[in-house]
Amino acid sequence: MDLSVVIPIYNEAENIAALHQEVTGALADLGLDYEIIYVDDGSADQSFTLLEAIAKDDPHAVVVRFRRNFGQTAAMSAGFDHSRGHIVVTMDGDLQNDPRDIPKLLAKLNEGYDIAAGWRFDRQDAFITRKLPSQLANRLISRITKVHLHDYGCTLKAFRREVVENIRLYGEMHRFIPAIASGVGARIAEVAVNHRPRVAGKSKYGLGRTVRVVLDLITVKFLLTYSTRPIQIFGLWGLITGGLGFLLACCYAFQRLFLGVPLGNKPGLLLAVFLMFVGVQLITLGLLGELQVRTYYETQAKPTYLVRQVLNRPPVPGGD
Repeated sequence: MDLSVVIPIYNEAENIAALHQEVTGALADLGLDYEIIYVDDGSADQSFTLLEAIAKDDPHAVVVRFRRNFGQTAAMSAGFDHSRGHIVVTMDGDLQNDPRDIPKLLAKLNEGYDIAAGWRFDRQDAFITRKLPSQLANRLISRITKVHLHDYGCTLKAFRREVVENIRLYGEMHRFIPAIASGVGARIAEVAVNHRPRVAGKSKYGLGRTVRVVLDLITVKFLLTYSTRPIQIFGLWGLITGGLGFLLACCYAFQRLFLGVPLGNKPGLLLAVFLMFVGVQLITLGLLGELQVRTYYETQAKPTYLVRQVLNRPPVPGGD
């Protein structure tokens, strides 16, 4: 299979017929063996009925139906698991992504990149509730992850198969796939794509997602930087807090022993003890994290590295 297109669907009955027609039209002229994977994320309208009819009429269509609504990240993860293509393209099911941009993403991958991420440079959404929060979030994500993209929220992306096979998605981390993939050495490019206003159905996004994005960003930063060495973050802060507490305690001890200053009315002494106690706890937490990391990798025989290519390796005696 050359190409898999993964499309999460949640209550998009009004858009499904036009969506399938547009996606099929965009893929038909590529000359590729393709499949379109629709993941029904527990829709409460007629979405599954329409998808079921499409699957009966079109052998290229695959429908995965959830038992209930699990969210877009789970839907994309299921699409990755059921896909067979060497290239996997993701897009929204609300017709705001333009399927005619798929060839541009594939062309960018042909230049040697592992991920081609869409950039809605002329986004057709409300400024205050959608565009402004998105711009601020994109800058924050780019700054923290060191993967600079204009539009993390654009679902229209193309991936090489080896990228999606090495990524596990939880929570609402689908928007962070480029940042997560950068941790395994993926080469990422951005492609300006068309963005269209929603003409039917209701948006599933709102300002309420902002807090969840920030929390997931903290998780992504930890996974990218400290997932195999937790002692370096917890131990560092443990040394800082414990060291400050120790220095403060030394100051009070000097005042009491050599200057005769009474310590009964010194609340800073309790702060010193508290900081040292917290420091010990953080270092202990880091050591426990190190044990967990080793258990995670060793029980699964999971390497702590990924090899892109090996050149000029001598043949193994007796091997194929």
